[in-house]
Amino acid sequence: MSTSGGESRDVAEATKSGAGKGNATALGEKAPTLGEDGIIDPKYDVGVITSRPDADELLRGPNGEEYPSKDDLKTLRRVKGQISPIIYTIAFIELCERFAYYGTTAVFVNFIQQPLPAGSTTGAAGTFGQPGALGRGQQASTGLVTFNTFWAYLMPLVGGYLSDSYWGKYKTIHVAIVVALFGHIIIIISALPPVIKNPNAALGVFSLGLIFFGIGVGFFKANISPMIAEQYEATHPRPVVETLKSGERVIKDPVLTISVIYMRYYFFINVGSLVGSISMVYAEKYVGFYLSFVLPTVLFLFCPFVLLTFKNKYVRRPPTGSVIGKFFGLLGLGMKGRWSANPVRLWKNITEPGFFERVKPSNIPESERPAWMTFDDNWVDEVRRGIKACQVFFLFPIYWLPYNQLNSNLTSQASTLILGGVPNDVINNLDPFALLIFIPIYDKIFYPFLRRVGINLTPIRKITIGFALGTISMVIGALIQHYIYWQSPCREISGYGYVAGCKEALGYDADVTVDERLYKPPLTVWIQTPAYVLIAFSEIFASITGLEYAFTKAPKNMRGFITGIFWFAQAFSAAIAQAFVPLSTDPLLVWLYTVVAIIAALGGLLFHFAFLKLDKEEEALNALPDSVFKGSRNQNEDFEAIEQAQAEADRIRHAQGLDEKLGTHS
Repeated sequence: MSTSGGESRDVAEATKSGAGKGNATALGEKAPTLGEDGIIDPKYDVGVITSRPDADELLRGPNGEEYPSKDDLKTLRRVKGQISPIIYTIAFIELCERFAYYGTTAVFVNFIQQPLPAGSTTGAAGTFGQPGALGRGQQASTGLVTFNTFWAYLMPLVGGYLSDSYWGKYKTIHVAIVVALFGHIIIIISALPPVIKNPNAALGVFSLGLIFFGIGVGFFKANISPMIAEQYEATHPRPVVETLKSGERVIKDPVLTISVIYMRYYFFINVGSLVGSISMVYAEKYVGFYLSFVLPTVLFLFCPFVLLTFKNKYVRRPPTGSVIGKFFGLLGLGMKGRWSANPVRLWKNITEPGFFERVKPSNIPESERPAWMTFDDNWVDEVRRGIKACQVFFLFPIYWLPYNQLNSNLTSQASTLILGGVPNDVINNLDPFALLIFIPIYDKIFYPFLRRVGINLTPIRKITIGFALGTISMVIGALIQHYIYWQSPCREISGYGYVAGCKEALGYDADVTVDERLYKPPLTVWIQTPAYVLIAFSEIFASITGLEYAFTKAPKNMRGFITGIFWFAQAFSAAIAQAFVPLSTDPLLVWLYTVVAIIAALGGLLFHFAFLKLDKEEEALNALPDSVFKGSRNQNEDFEAIEQAQAEADRIRHAQGLDEKLGTHS
């Protein structure tokens, strides 16, 4: 590609082999490959290497690949790269884990709340009966199910920390599988006929199983999603310019490709959750709870089998050690002398310009640097970028509020509508079903069409749309609830807003089966479809993008922990949802959906105006060079080679104008 200078230069790139044969590093060495243990040698994972002096000349890699210029970044269309089949093996692992999780948890409510049916030793009740086991009532059921959700989404913080600092993602996932498998086995024991006949003992065993189950789930979640994206990033670290058969010059964008990978990853998640949830509900109903717990466990055993089979094919980044301590030490150093009891002043001190510039090692005399400051300026820039991601996730608990209605209030609402023989706790599977239909449409048609016509949906814009769609779904929920109240056969007897106990109010025996159309409003349960589909759409825009944002913005040696923060937002949202429990009853349900809609709308507006400016830095944030981080577990790295590579990476960023967007251009 020619520029105003009309000249050219070669830029070599140090990545693991996969960019093509003949790659060379900055030092003229042979292109690196994966080691015998399958772990990338960190000294090669450093980005751009060689360069000639003139930044305005053509940017090329060692095999002649062309890097986009400043003008190219503004004008050329982005396309995804080729996705390796090895990535889909990790997606299959997640499918099995999600089948195991959702298949097991789908029957928790009935297992805890409902009593053992007469004559049953397994909890099964047949076509017209109600499955049950422990008979502890709704309060115990709600408490334990809520605890399981909170615990499973709290543990990613711990799992992310351990993988970043000590074990690495691959090993942590194996640890997660062992711990979760132990939890699965304990839960199975709690549902065996000899145990289930003693509800108190079964409840104790079940509760113990939840502890190990949640730890394993959390450790798994923090590491599987970063690991799948790292398989592509390792061989495609930066955008390149290619010419299509049509003659159009395009940018093959690794960030866009990672976005596509996460969409397909989410598709696999929902295959597992949909099949697991529906099938185990019927296993519970016709065979017993033990089968609903055994079958997910059996499928879960595929996870370690696939991991071990493809072990030497996976890119496995080693941990660096002592990450979180230095992270908080850096923040503490920046806040030295700037703490304030006034929250407004404190926020201004944290967000003031130059906060991170002050704590860069190059701005601190060597004699005054703390002993723990064994990193370079680039790691401080990565931390700054990671902090931005955490700020974005700060409002995600509000986003999750509409989503959390899926398995609670919307499921209860379904029970008051004409079901026509469909179990009310199956209706919420419209959400994963919609995701399975529309993720391929967004992936193959909608997003490519927008890019072709020049519309760039940045992560912040996508998440804002997700907030809006969640809001609309709750508005629909409120309208449906209003018409349930308004058209209830009991309205003239009990008044507007009372449908619970309508069957008895009309004089029918609660234990006698009668046509549901006699005591329910004339509204089919399928009128809930728009609410579930809109929540599915909101997940495509916000949840998938959140995973992508956690990966692309976190420091490379903190991706597990930052992903844990993303998932913790859902745990925190579950805790917030407890405040709405008093509204989850007649005649206040219309207000429940209305309040959640208003909060989601305000949260979306706040999110948009608070973070829209990050869109201007998106390209520059993604192009930060790798850092030198001397931790307790990476002492064998060639730090001198990395430092040389950083200088060349900075020259490329300067030529592309990306340092200007970060405000670091001198």
